[in-house]
Amino acid sequence: MKAFNENLKKVLEVTKEMFQVAEQGDEDRNDDSCGVLYGVVRDSAYKIKKMAEEEILKHKDKNKWE
Repeated sequence: MKAFNENLKKVLEVTKEMFQVAEQGDEDRNDDSCGVLYGVVRDSAYKIKKMAEEEILKHKDKNKWE
């Protein structure tokens, strides 16, 4: 697989980890400000994941995804 596609796969893996951290952080949080932080992490993960998925679709449309 081409490096540019491997990198997109890695981005998706990172977002999975971000979701897990946000979930665990919410369960273990000490106060409301921690909840805000984990909400930002979760929101950012959704946005990054969406962008990566859109790039993957572009690569597939151009027959550059293996």
